[in-house]
Amino acid sequence: MAFNYKKSVTFRLVQAAKAQRARSGGHLMRIGLHPGQELVLKVLADTDGRTMSQLALALGVQPPTVTKMVTRLSAQGYVRRQVSDTDGRLARVHLTEAGRDLVASVDKAWKRLEREAMAGLDDKDRKKLRKLLRQVEKNLSITFDQDPEHESDLEPDQDGALETA
Repeated sequence: MAFNYKKSVTFRLVQAAKAQRARSGGHLMRIGLHPGQELVLKVLADTDGRTMSQLALALGVQPPTVTKMVTRLSAQGYVRRQVSDTDGRLARVHLTEAGRDLVASVDKAWKRLEREAMAGLDDKDRKKLRKLLRQVEKNLSITFDQDPEHESDLEPDQDGALETA
């Protein structure tokens, strides 16, 4: 029997993520940002003066992605790069005053998005959903080689083809 992907939790998760990104993009566009740029601002608001590598790690993206985002945010006047005082090979990224001001608008956009996404869910359901999503994130963060059950997902069926659970 074929796998009915439309009834899977992971399909619903993908669809919800797409809808969230689209809605978030609309809110961010109103304040002059693209999805992902707000995270750079929020990370810097938490700890200003991070290196590009530290930003990449905090955002969970590759360094070239951070370089592109920082370049765009710098052109918009929201961040500035400064060569490290202690190591001339390192550039640290700092929020400008305009960037700090924009963080408040990002917070408002995120609060609006949270209200929209959680409409119709009570506090108990919201808490449970957060917990479940953290577990899904943790499960999916395990690398393939670390997952002791991954071999059972890729066992050949009777025809010799690989079957996924």
